Amino acid sequence: MKILVTGSNGFVGKELIKSLKNDDDDNNNIIVSLVRYNTNKKESDIYWNYETQEIEKDKLESFDVVIHLAGENISTGKWTKDKKKKILDSRVKGTRFLCETLSSLKNPPKVFISASAIGFYGNRKNEILTEDSEQGKGFLADVSKKWEDATESLLKTSTRVINTRFGVILSKNGGMLSKILLQFYMGFGGKIGDGKQYMSWIMLDDVINGIKHCISNSEIKGPVNFVSPNPVTNSEFTKTLGMLFGKPTILNIPAFVIKTTFGEMGNELLLSSTNAIPEKLLKTGFKFKCKYFENALRYVLTR
Repeated sequence: MKILVTGSNGFVGKELIKSLKNDDDDNNNIIVSLVRYNTNKKESDIYWNYETQEIEKDKLESFDVVIHLAGENISTGKWTKDKKKKILDSRVKGTRFLCETLSSLKNPPKVFISASAIGFYGNRKNEILTEDSEQGKGFLADVSKKWEDATESLLKTSTRVINTRFGVILSKNGGMLSKILLQFYMGFGGKIGDGKQYMSWIMLDDVINGIKHCISNSEIKGPVNFVSPNPVTNSEFTKTLGMLFGKPTILNIPAFVIKTTFGEMGNELLLSSTNAIPEKLLKTGFKFKCKYFENALRYVLTR
């Protein structure tokens, strides 16, 4: 296959490209990165910049699959007005520009996979959420809805469009877990707020395998929850991680401290509850490497 990847320098993109290359024993796959730097790039890379509406369009013909993972990091820095604009624009304007370009090709891709997030559902407490659940409220819910809607132009072509609603991705090399491992290892871990908020998680290996599953399974289209079948509460997350390190987890952080310190970002990322289920992945026969949180943590921590 001929595969194009944006966000190839992110921790998901890097692992995905590595895995796709490892699967290709006969060197038949062509993996190309769509990058936003036009100097010192590899000869095989393709340049684009949604802000200046630049893209090497002639090089985009006849890709089998495009995997779009690019977007401003939501968990670094406070959500100032400028930060929120970058989060929104990088996802919505970037996705719209890329999709409109691909839809105008003579040979658009057969499959387009665009990242999205379970932030789409907002804070829903204990409610079980599937891909058919309605949009929630909040900044991330609005961003996720507009992000998915930005693929509209490709829906008018023969391209099969998939929106991967990622949960919390477990990895030592990136994401939330990598930022708190030292804290828990030193015995300074603790639950956040009342600890009752649900965290829908997924191991990085299952993200990579899930993307491959979506590519090969022609039944799958539209939003897909990329989460384990077994979400955990923040309290369960805290106790499990502390237990694996053999450390206490008694230094709880009250909700008002999170709100005061992190503002809107803390409220939506740390205190929000999302109990999402991967209904589409399960119905199409996807096999999770790790369904249960303790097993997943043990696997991630020993790699």
